[in-house]
Amino acid sequence: MPSRCSLTRNISMPVFAEEASTSEPNGTVDQVDKIVKTLNDGQIPSTDVVEVVVSPPYVFIPVVKSQLRPEIQVAAQNCWVKKGGAYTGEVSAEMLVNLGVPWVILGHSERRALLGESNEEVVCFTERIKDWSNVVIAYEPVWAIGTGKVATPAQAQEVHASLRDWLKTNVSPEVAESTRIIYGGSVTAANCNELAGQPDVDGFLVGGASLKPEFIDIINSATKSA
Repeated sequence: MPSRCSLTRNISMPVFAEEASTSEPNGTVDQVDKIVKTLNDGQIPSTDVVEVVVSPPYVFIPVVKSQLRPEIQVAAQNCWVKKGGAYTGEVSAEMLVNLGVPWVILGHSERRALLGESNEEVVCFTERIKDWSNVVIAYEPVWAIGTGKVATPAQAQEVHASLRDWLKTNVSPEVAESTRIIYGGSVTAANCNELAGQPDVDGFLVGGASLKPEFIDIINSATKSA
């Protein structure tokens, strides 16, 4: 999960599209083509201002990578916790690296709520991190996922500041300052600018809006928060 961030965390504002190219099981190549075309045709800032990452389902990753403009990166929506072995149906981090996929979303609440993954797995992951420059943390309140409800800018700032304080206490002040913490949960073109203006909101994890043309507006909110 690469990051261009050094001790100045706002060098590049990350905008993750967790559903881009449609996360629904009945997604089709035609739907993927339309979304990729919207991204390819859109006017977005350079990568030193905003880092855009789209996260299609596994089956569409090669299609998206082959068609998407090169400055937009691709992420997987999850990966297997172990290296390899007889784990039918799982995809390991090594497989993603082999495909040229540099990012992965880990610990999504839907994985825990619907598929039995535990909070302990997320804690275990954080305890093993050796290079925090390769990590972006996402705060996504479960009550805001797909509901149309969004945290107020003050609420988002409060939680993000608490997360940064936790990093300062439990990891190091340098990691706390450099790690980018992004907000997810009903992010839209209508609310992204005010959220992006908060000092500890470093970017977005975008759900349903990433399937719509307004995703370009969300990407461009980075220029208003700089």
